[in-house]
Amino acid sequence: MSASARPTLRCDNAGTVHDAGRAGGAIPRECDDCGLLLSMPREAVGIDSRCPRCNAALRQHHASPLDAPFALAIASLMLCVITLTMPFLTLRLLGQVRGSRVESGAAAFVEDGLWLLAVIVVVTLVLVPLARLLLRLTVLGGLRLRRPPPWLGLPLRWHEHLGAWGMLEVFLFGALVSYTRLVDLAEVELGPAVYGLGAVVLALVAADAAFEPQAAWDALEARGIAARTPPYPARGGRMLSCHCCRKVTRAAEGTACPRCGTALHHRKRNSVSRSWALVTAAAVLYVPANYYPVMTIVTLGQGGPHTIMGGVVEFIHSGFWPLAVIVFLASVAVPMLKLVGLSVMLLSVQRRSRLHLYRKTQLYRVVEALGRWSMIDVFVVSVLIALVRFGAVASIHAELGAACFGAVVILTMVAAETFDPRLMWDAAGANDRKESDRP
Repeated sequence: MSASARPTLRCDNAGTVHDAGRAGGAIPRECDDCGLLLSMPREAVGIDSRCPRCNAALRQHHASPLDAPFALAIASLMLCVITLTMPFLTLRLLGQVRGSRVESGAAAFVEDGLWLLAVIVVVTLVLVPLARLLLRLTVLGGLRLRRPPPWLGLPLRWHEHLGAWGMLEVFLFGALVSYTRLVDLAEVELGPAVYGLGAVVLALVAADAAFEPQAAWDALEARGIAARTPPYPARGGRMLSCHCCRKVTRAAEGTACPRCGTALHHRKRNSVSRSWALVTAAAVLYVPANYYPVMTIVTLGQGGPHTIMGGVVEFIHSGFWPLAVIVFLASVAVPMLKLVGLSVMLLSVQRRSRLHLYRKTQLYRVVEALGRWSMIDVFVVSVLIALVRFGAVASIHAELGAACFGAVVILTMVAAETFDPRLMWDAAGANDRKESDRP
């Protein structure tokens, strides 16, 4: 059953975690989006648990939480390795031939002096996808052993931290946009990596849908694999939810999670000030990202620089309206939505606003989910500059605007990850605890 078609279970608000822990085998859980402390059933196979207040997805309960993800991760890793080592696109122009692979744009960015974009391409297209699959296989494979190694929690922690930074599916869309430009310039041959990339994206989607990190953490804890932390006092401290493994523990601020070892904090530290700094830096860079050209295209001595909006206009004049809409949304509208949306949420915290908390929480989810898709324009430039290097006949070079735009995308993604949406509900007084749950 697909995730969208799965039935959902509205977890009950138990008032305090002590009551939640005794409620018919339920376990305590704090909603990551609104901060509600609630009780969640331990076993509800085929049902997705959701927060009753903000409708956030808390957990998916799969019938085979460890075996199916292990098989899908193996298949995804094999497809990924094959795809990254095979030819991607080949361009033929006036008897000259130039080929590329998925990561070839990184070398072209280095030639143009844009090291930041070269790092982004290598990290998001090669290092992170492979690292996440290897980390996942390490954890799931280790759990299949009779005596799992005691350090399995560490790779699972890193797996969680890298979640948003693998962008093969975004690159696939960027390659599609690049292809429409290349076919007007020369003969383009699709390599086996093009079809492999489509298979990898599908496999990764299936693997991510089947893998529930909470099931892996529960399995580690059931096998006695946990961080070595000193015992916590029965009283004192406050109920804290681990930002990594989601375990709710009564402990003092800054102590280590008993399950994964992550430092426990009531909310993300300095969330508002750090988010404001990142949003401000992104807003400053957003102006040159749209003002300066992202690439220079020269064909037979003619041509010139192209800005982001210039590319949108070019697609409109060529009759490619769908691609014009995609590029405009991903490269212009979505970055602006992220900047405005994050600013609205930060102001909501500072002004202690009680208005539209649910809607603002939904806005946060949209900002967090769409952030990575703004990288389409960077990947378009990556594909084009890797192929079109024929000297005076035809050449495409990356420009400063592309580096500024890449920095905007990264900064807004980090800002969304740094911001804690629970602060909006805290500021409105929605998470005032009962006396039994206070320090």
